[in-house]
Amino acid sequence: MSTIRSAQIAEAGGAFGLVTDQIPEPGRGEVRLTVEAVGVCHTDHYFVNGGYPVEWPAVFGHEIAGRIDALGEGVDGWTVGERVAVGWFGGNCGTCGACRGGDFIHCAEVKVPGWHYSGGYADATVVPVSALARIPQDLSAVDAAPMGCAGVATFNSLRRSVARPGDLVAVLGIGGLGHLGVQFANKMGFEVAAIARGDGKAELARRLGAHHYIDSTAVDVSAELQRLGGAKVVLATAMSSAAMSAAIDGLAPSGELLVVGATPEPIEVSPFQILPTSRTIHGHPSGTAKDVEDTMRFAALTGVRPMTETYGLDEISAGYDRMLSGKARFRVVLTTDNLGPVGGRRRRVLDRQFRFLG
Repeated sequence: MSTIRSAQIAEAGGAFGLVTDQIPEPGRGEVRLTVEAVGVCHTDHYFVNGGYPVEWPAVFGHEIAGRIDALGEGVDGWTVGERVAVGWFGGNCGTCGACRGGDFIHCAEVKVPGWHYSGGYADATVVPVSALARIPQDLSAVDAAPMGCAGVATFNSLRRSVARPGDLVAVLGIGGLGHLGVQFANKMGFEVAAIARGDGKAELARRLGAHHYIDSTAVDVSAELQRLGGAKVVLATAMSSAAMSAAIDGLAPSGELLVVGATPEPIEVSPFQILPTSRTIHGHPSGTAKDVEDTMRFAALTGVRPMTETYGLDEISAGYDRMLSGKARFRVVLTTDNLGPVGGRRRRVLDRQFRFLG
């Protein structure tokens, strides 16, 4: 193809519009991807409304799955046709203090697709080679795309947490992040408590792998966690600082409130809640390209999959609005014509059968 479609926004707060451009060419150290699927993340809302200093017009989308179709100069170890994903981590400088220490996710100049270069809301895009993660054969493009942000945020934070197999881990919020967090926690061997508002998600939480369900509107969350023995980790995926604050007293001694969901409101905590028990509140970024690759390999091995609703690239406004409404179950994914017959039509996956359920 000599031209591509991209869903662009001309200015902060603007609407999506499909634009046809010449296909971009990769530069040195870059590859061009044919995009097959791209997740619509809630963080895109902040991009769209000027919450990040992007250059306009802008093409967003940082949960990308596709195939390499061109290599730039100096790219070794990758071949045309390989299936790859790119997530929030879209490359690093390699020269700052964090990079020199091997801490690439904290690179002073970390590159995020849609922020520092054109993202995946397009038929094709160009990315740094350091952003690439190989997709396992058993993972579809639609399933792989959300792993670049939502998947790696939950998997990577849990595997690097203080929790060990057999410990009680609570997942706060059963949404785009939380429904993956429950699955990953179950497969890592934790005793899993799922926390959500109301009893409407109780059966779903059980199917996802939760051993306990806590309705935050019916009981005191912290008291219930303590009744279960105290949580070694509360994985906070819900976008509610108040809900996070309410769970702190449910932590066991040396327990960790692990924050991966975010809103601007502060988390309220008294020193008396954390000093006597050595509890901590810990933020966790998504993860590097290698972490994304590890996430996908673990998911392919254990049967963890996102629940998705798909829209074609030309339906981006509808898909974005669906994500923003909070009614999507649970990740909205855009597909392009490159994916074949799935692209261009909506497919809701609300009753996925997970392999571990038997």
